[in-house]
Amino acid sequence: MKKTIFSVFFTLLSCALIAQDYTTPNTGVTYSLDDIAAASPSTITVSGSDYTLLGNLTISENDALLIDADLTLLIDFEKRVTIFGDFTVDANAVTITALDENAPYDGFRFEEFSTIDIKNATITYGGGLRVLTETFSIDNCTLTNNVSGTTSSAVIQLSRGTPQITNNTISSNSNPAIGSAANSAVSAYIFNNTIQGNNIANSNRPQINLGTTLANTTLEIIQNTIIGDPALDQAGGIAIANFVGGDVNVLIENNTIRGNRYGITILGNVDSAEIKNNIIEDNNIQGDPLLGGSGINHNASNVGTAIIVSDNQIRRNLWGITLQGSATANLGDDAGNPGNNIFAENENGGVVYALYNNTANPIMAKNNCWIENQESTPEQVEDVIYHSVDDPTLGEVTFNPFLCGVLGVAENTAENFNFYPNPVKNEINFNNRFVFEKVEIYNVQGSLIALKTISEGQQSLPINLSPGMYFVKFSNNTQTVTKKMIVK
Repeated sequence: MKKTIFSVFFTLLSCALIAQDYTTPNTGVTYSLDDIAAASPSTITVSGSDYTLLGNLTISENDALLIDADLTLLIDFEKRVTIFGDFTVDANAVTITALDENAPYDGFRFEEFSTIDIKNATITYGGGLRVLTETFSIDNCTLTNNVSGTTSSAVIQLSRGTPQITNNTISSNSNPAIGSAANSAVSAYIFNNTIQGNNIANSNRPQINLGTTLANTTLEIIQNTIIGDPALDQAGGIAIANFVGGDVNVLIENNTIRGNRYGITILGNVDSAEIKNNIIEDNNIQGDPLLGGSGINHNASNVGTAIIVSDNQIRRNLWGITLQGSATANLGDDAGNPGNNIFAENENGGVVYALYNNTANPIMAKNNCWIENQESTPEQVEDVIYHSVDDPTLGEVTFNPFLCGVLGVAENTAENFNFYPNPVKNEINFNNRFVFEKVEIYNVQGSLIALKTISEGQQSLPINLSPGMYFVKFSNNTQTVTKKMIVK
């Protein structure tokens, strides 16, 4: 009899220790992780500032989960956090990672109509962020070593609305960094992120992989650094795809896109698309010009709105700009587009192709530098442009007047100057091609808080500032440029 009682007691105790899923009761309460641990000790355990999630957690639509203190949240294998209500992370340093790095958790699912605001978090070894809501922002976070889980398309997989993705580092993840489905209408604001070495699965996908947009709101991809990994030769830079006849309104501006399979590709027709002030270099890692390698590519099945291309620096890709199908583009005209694109060494098979117009459409391409740092003749410019002169079935490219020898990099506007990384921890790096001599750092109130000099040949600068936003002014006797800087 005693043995029987002991056996029953042990069985009950063992059941009590099994992790349980937990759903908040939907009563309008804002919960902390401590609150959930108290309500369901088998779902979350606590040890100091370490919290371990052992079961699936669901925040109901009228409830909220708030993390406002520095902590580490460890999540067990294949467990998921689902948010129907509100989810806010707002502390100085929050880490969300797997309990065992070799056993990733399933990730986060943010349901439609949830409200999501994540700041200053490191999110690793999970299954990504499935963003089904219209109201989503993530700022100053690090997302790395994530795999397929709640999303298999991108680390941050978007579905609708105007999500805000700013000042993050997204690197070394199995899937692309940011994505949306071809039939999703997403006009994200993607600003000042460092995106590097994603798509470790090495599938035929770019690091930013987006579909259609909202009809009256522009998708903005601005001031990001998008760097490929030579070992991941299938990963491109940015792709915008319109396969479903939806709206595409996009601005791609002030980005550095380097070392990918290709730089920027726009597939399908657009309502408006402007590509300007980008540095697009060395996007040639696959090495096959029949499969990729364009600095900028536009491929459309029907003649539609021309993409506007201006003030870009396009160097050492397999192709500079390629147009396919019925695509059309404006690279400079006598009206609103100044041109001012710089081309250099976009070569494959021993031939330089600054612009390959593989369409029947005429292309305006005035006021560009077609061969950088060289006083060129019309015949030399003609040699780097493929169009009706080379194949009478193709449209003519109007490239006169051209500015080669005037727009060389040494004389190019200092507005194209940038430093990296940004956000900053303790040092910035830069190519001081403008020979800046002085650096002034201002806080958001406009007060000068640091003044530094740059010696000849210096390409880096130590930064020792409290976390926050600053403005950095680089100058010499003839040029000045001011950039925003985020310090972690």
